[in-house]
Amino acid sequence: MPGTAITTAFIPVRNPQAAAEWYSRTLGLTIAEANTFSAVLSGGGTASVTLMGPDSGIRAQPGLAWATCNFLVDDLEKTRTRLAENGVAVGAIAGAPDVCLFFTAKDPDGNTLLLTDR
Repeated sequence: MPGTAITTAFIPVRNPQAAAEWYSRTLGLTIAEANTFSAVLSGGGTASVTLMGPDSGIRAQPGLAWATCNFLVDDLEKTRTRLAENGVAVGAIAGAPDVCLFFTAKDPDGNTLLLTDR
C-alpha cells in the first residue's frame, strides 16, 4: 500500500486572483492557476496551497485565527523583517532553536500564516 501524501492546504480568501498575487509577491510562491473560484500556488516542495474564494462554495470565511499549514522559509529573521517592512502584521519569533523557530503573520484577508525555519 502506498504511503499517504499531503497535497494541498486550503485557505479561504475574498478574491483568489488578488490573493494569489500577494502570496506570490510576498512569499515567493509560484501561481499554477488562478480564477474567481480558486488559486493554486506551489513552492519548493511537493505540496501546494489552494486559495478558495466565495465562488467555490467554501463555507469557511476568510480571517482564520489559526494556520492551516506552515511555510518553510530559508531565513526566518530576514523574512520576518521584510514582511514587517512591507506592512504585514507579524508576531515575534518563538519556539525552541533545537526544535523549530516560527512566527505568525496575517495575509490581506486576515488569515493567520505560520512561517517556520524547518
